[in-house]
Amino acid sequence: MKLVSTPGNPCPDGAVTGMIQTPDGVALRFARWDSPADAKEDIKGTVCVFTGRSEFIEKYFETVRELRQRGFAVAVMDWRGQGHSSRQLPDPRKGHVVRFSDFEIDVATFMQHVVVPHCPPPYYALAHSMGGAVMLRVAHARKRWFERMVLAAPLIDLPQPRSSWPLRLLMRTLRRTGFGDSYVPGSNVDRTRASGFPDNPLTSDPGRYARNAAILEQDSTLGIGSPTVAWLDAAFDTVIEFRAADYASHIGQPVLMVAAGADTVVSATTIKEFAARLPAGSHLVIEGARHEILQEADLYREQFWAAFDAFVPGAPVRAAPEAIPGASI
Repeated sequence: MKLVSTPGNPCPDGAVTGMIQTPDGVALRFARWDSPADAKEDIKGTVCVFTGRSEFIEKYFETVRELRQRGFAVAVMDWRGQGHSSRQLPDPRKGHVVRFSDFEIDVATFMQHVVVPHCPPPYYALAHSMGGAVMLRVAHARKRWFERMVLAAPLIDLPQPRSSWPLRLLMRTLRRTGFGDSYVPGSNVDRTRASGFPDNPLTSDPGRYARNAAILEQDSTLGIGSPTVAWLDAAFDTVIEFRAADYASHIGQPVLMVAAGADTVVSATTIKEFAARLPAGSHLVIEGARHEILQEADLYREQFWAAFDAFVPGAPVRAAPEAIPGASI
């Protein structure tokens, strides 16, 4: 399974790619990279990257390089319905899932068929947005594949008024009356589409914005459009689960949650509140950053990587999160 490489976003050397099939018959695309040759005698483990809604492996080539420079092996997959994994509806542009627990099936298949057999332990999770929500579900279910998790702008809740009860009730009503496969009325509920760089809610970095747009120009089949009613209804179900007073207390493994201070896609306030309830949770706000922290300007990305390096064993020891200029805990 070929990865899409562009002049501004070349594929890191040494990629092993392929397709795996979930127990419910979904084909998932994956890619993995060994740790650098000069790190073989000091294996630090594997970082598994879990992307956000509408994303794909190629968008994280830069992240793959940075992780490998730190001495880690890296493994990434496309969620069902995204990238070059199986789409869930006849219209491949629709961002659709029946329930978020289906994504947990993707994780289990990926770990059992790609990571555990072929990648060196220990395993760490690095997840963004929707991927962060799935990782919390995995941890809550006591599936202990990962020693530690780093979640960038995880989907704990949507900002008001997009998390309002009237909208949730509308999604449930539409789904029950047979419109689950339809786009959310008005679409763009998670605001990932924009008319151009100046208005985009994802990144303040024009170079990385253009780079990611060029990937889709090279292969438009990697992309998807707005979410369906079923996707948003399933997301609301997960958000409601997260709100339970005892949900976070059942997640025992160490989790670092990094919020973007200028996020308009997910609620940074709710990330902070959820992290405070985690038995082994840490929380960092990168002030000024927009939603896609790993696609942001270097000013913000450097703060993220300093926090990652301080939190993940084996990474270079740099400034602890509370010592990062411009950040708040």
